[in-house]
Amino acid sequence: MADTKRLDEPGLEDLLSEPTDVVRGGLRCVQGDVAVLGAGGKMGPTLAMMLKKADPKRNVYAVSRFSEEGLRRRIEDVGIDTVELDLLDDSAYGRLPDVPNVFFLAGMKFGATGRETLSWAMNALLPGMVARHYRQARIVAFSTGNVYPFTDARSAGPTEATPPDPVGEYAWSCLARERVFGYFSEVYGTPVALIRLNYANEPRYGIIVDLTRKVLEGRAIDLTMGYVNLIWQADANNYVVAALSRASSPPTVLNVAGAQVLSVREVAGRIAERLGRKAVFAGSEAPTALLSDASRCFEWFGRPPASLERMLDVIVPWVAGGHRTLNKPTKYDVRDGKF
Repeated sequence: MADTKRLDEPGLEDLLSEPTDVVRGGLRCVQGDVAVLGAGGKMGPTLAMMLKKADPKRNVYAVSRFSEEGLRRRIEDVGIDTVELDLLDDSAYGRLPDVPNVFFLAGMKFGATGRETLSWAMNALLPGMVARHYRQARIVAFSTGNVYPFTDARSAGPTEATPPDPVGEYAWSCLARERVFGYFSEVYGTPVALIRLNYANEPRYGIIVDLTRKVLEGRAIDLTMGYVNLIWQADANNYVVAALSRASSPPTVLNVAGAQVLSVREVAGRIAERLGRKAVFAGSEAPTALLSDASRCFEWFGRPPASLERMLDVIVPWVAGGHRTLNKPTKYDVRDGKF
């Protein structure tokens, strides 16, 4: 990975959008242009960039409200076409690109508590609008590992065969998203892949960013949610793009997560060592955690190349150096489902 002392934001996005040979090979099996819906979020920009890099001759459309200043220009600078619109607006659907391949990244998590109606509209109503419009396309739709129950922290976590058992309205609305895409897949025969992700990390967002900031600020780290899966965002992007070739009807479900169950205490300790600080902890580890077993993903596409140490090499100096972050805590430690 790159030296963050010389890494600016465009350089970081270039790093996070580097496709693997697995991605390039998978895209060769799928014909036609691509739209990334919700491209202005945490993973959308680099996912769209990866698609363009993997096949420069293919048209890639990034669809978003583009509320972040400068983001639209950065996306367009790499040859991606942008479409600014609100996907909840019925009248906007005539402006969507007519493509045979769609990545659905739109959704709502942060601030869901207190705005439950908007959360359900974004996470359950919107998927139906998109699935009906793109019923003849191939769709990869983001879900979340939050649809799973908490499991024994000593285990590898739930597989795709584990029955969902969400905690809280956000997680239930995400399961509704899956069910809605599943319904339209069955009715229209639309090939769909549902991605249950946790947790992607990069220098501007993720659990490692959260822990680094707490160590720097001397804030206590709650250990109750004591174990997590962590995956480098570039690796997650590669798995998500590769999943396009695995879309099916009824939908394929794929866990995308890190290869190890990691101790929050140990990760925070490694961060503190790098910073020359001391990590402050509160509470103790609960016997259960929100985990995912991504063995199917690794069987199909290989294990994630980036180790924890390599992630820390990039993320910790970036945060400590005062570079821009998205200022969106992951809230990974929430156990009551209220985000």
